[in-house]
Amino acid sequence: MEEHKIHIKNVVCQRCIITVGDILDNLAIPYTEINLGEAILKRDLSISEKNKLGKEFEKVGFEIIQDRNERLINTIKSFLIEEVYSNDPSNEKLSSILTRELNYDYSHITHIFSESEGQSIQKFYNAIRIERVKELLNYDENSIAMIADTLGYSTPAYLSTSFKKATGFTPSEYKNMQIKDRINLDSV
Repeated sequence: MEEHKIHIKNVVCQRCIITVGDILDNLAIPYTEINLGEAILKRDLSISEKNKLGKEFEKVGFEIIQDRNERLINTIKSFLIEEVYSNDPSNEKLSSILTRELNYDYSHITHIFSESEGQSIQKFYNAIRIERVKELLNYDENSIAMIADTLGYSTPAYLSTSFKKATGFTPSEYKNMQIKDRINLDSV
């Protein structure tokens, strides 16, 4: 059976994946898999189905991506989010991972990403990591050293320095704040 992939903008978490599944189920569109930023359908969609799906996605802040470069950017973002939220992040260089996973030259990937997003892939990746650090600090279950290790920072001091540079607060100061300033991943 041939599979048909659709790329979906702003599908950045498990709840987003569940929402996409609910929408596909409600529209009786058969699928085999839903991942960050994409759904694999069992068949091609009619124009009417695409329009209905697009309208339903729009209601919850999603969008079907048609443009090739936009699909690549969405794939990069989804991959980076998965990497940051992985239980076993790679210690390999980001450029090597993306080149291997996406089968494109890194200079091509970074050029398209930077031109479209107004920031480098590394800057986006660092912003996602900082949001993950904030989340883990809010849970108050892990030490800074454990968080640094989990997210692939070389040392707790480097995590603290990066966090302060990005937020203006040390991790300890952030933990003690009454109001947390977390950002939705689709807004990074």
